[in-house]
Amino acid sequence: MSTTIAWAMLVAAGILDVFWAVSLKYAEGFSKLGWSLLSLLLLGGLVWLLGRSLLVLPVGTAYAVWTGIGAAGTVLIGIVLFDEGMDPMRLFWIGLIVIGTVGLKVGTA
Repeated sequence: MSTTIAWAMLVAAGILDVFWAVSLKYAEGFSKLGWSLLSLLLLGGLVWLLGRSLLVLPVGTAYAVWTGIGAAGTVLIGIVLFDEGMDPMRLFWIGLIVIGTVGLKVGTA
């Protein structure tokens, strides 16, 4: 597998992580069967993609990028879907996560 494909799989895993977190919210403590099953499916997909990307990418970098995408993406989706706070300091800290994530990608290119 090429490095480009590994990075694409890692980004896809990060995006699935965001959808997984949202599906957990909608599953309401696994009390809603459809959302619960979707969350398990998304979890399986993101773990598989992350694992495949680790065949090529350094584990520390991949894990940090994956969690950065998941954390920043989940906060932004929470703002949009669940009317969670969007104060300037919160956005500043999310910005730092994004900068760090991009920095790890650039530093590992």
